[in-house]
Amino acid sequence: MNDNNPSEKRAPEHLLEDKPQIFRTLRNIDLNLLTIFEAVYVHKGIVNAAKILNLTPSAISQSIQKLRMIFPDPLFIRKGQGVTPTTYATHLHEYISQGLESILGALDLTGSYDKQRTITIGTTPSVGALVMPEIYKAIRARYPQLLLRNIPISDAENQLTQFQTDLIIDNHTYDNRAIHRHVLFTDSMELVCRQDHPLLSASLTEDTLNNAEHTLLMLEGQNLHLLRQRVQEMFPERQVSFSSYNIFTIASLIANSDVIGMMPARFYALFSHCWSLKNIPYAVLNDEKIAFSLHYNKVSLRDPILENVIDVIRDAFQNEDVAA
Repeated sequence: MNDNNPSEKRAPEHLLEDKPQIFRTLRNIDLNLLTIFEAVYVHKGIVNAAKILNLTPSAISQSIQKLRMIFPDPLFIRKGQGVTPTTYATHLHEYISQGLESILGALDLTGSYDKQRTITIGTTPSVGALVMPEIYKAIRARYPQLLLRNIPISDAENQLTQFQTDLIIDNHTYDNRAIHRHVLFTDSMELVCRQDHPLLSASLTEDTLNNAEHTLLMLEGQNLHLLRQRVQEMFPERQVSFSSYNIFTIASLIANSDVIGMMPARFYALFSHCWSLKNIPYAVLNDEKIAFSLHYNKVSLRDPILENVIDVIRDAFQNEDVAA
């Protein structure tokens, strides 16, 4: 048998798609009957099951009769003051108990952490590289059973309101009242060049900076209009010879050419480990701040697990420079 043959390893959802009668069968089964079946099986008697479920023995007996009409087996045989399961009932129990346990684990209404669960966090690639290591470390230290999934941001507001992601971290502000924002940290801006750039040994003036070739990071949809406006006032005659939506590309180009560019200080510190970069001290630009925030749907706070994850992330960045 070829393990790489996709037709031989079908995903469960494909099996369900191929067998619509499964849905019709499940529709005809009251899932409460399975709960009653488990109670009778585990407690070995109708009376005991009735006490556990706070039902009458008559109601339990009627439910068992309904199950006998569904399954081709009596399921339980009277023995003394209780009942004993048939071999078919034992077979059912193995699957039903696993199914009920899986359902309870998925619901996890109590907010317990003994079951695996995936928390989805949306970021841009660059913000993900900046914040996810710290978030991963903090969450794994507190809740090691939780799994993290980092996805790209396509339409942040829609992703949050439609519950396509649990959290989003970026530097945008959303007007939707259903979305809550918490600033994790603010960052100053740096003017960056390659380590042996001629500007580092020249007299730094407004003219020399304006005459240098600049890069431009295109941030569509980001709430940075005022910052862009102030940067334009700082460098009214700058020559932008290269622009990109990708800050990794910007950093790589700066390290391998004479162009200069602007980026948040934390990105500069991160990229300095990858490329030979140097910051150009420029107080007016360095005073500019950009905020990075955690966003989530307010309804998510009803989920105790997600609420605790939000607290862990906020705590992980509580000592960062956060603007009021």
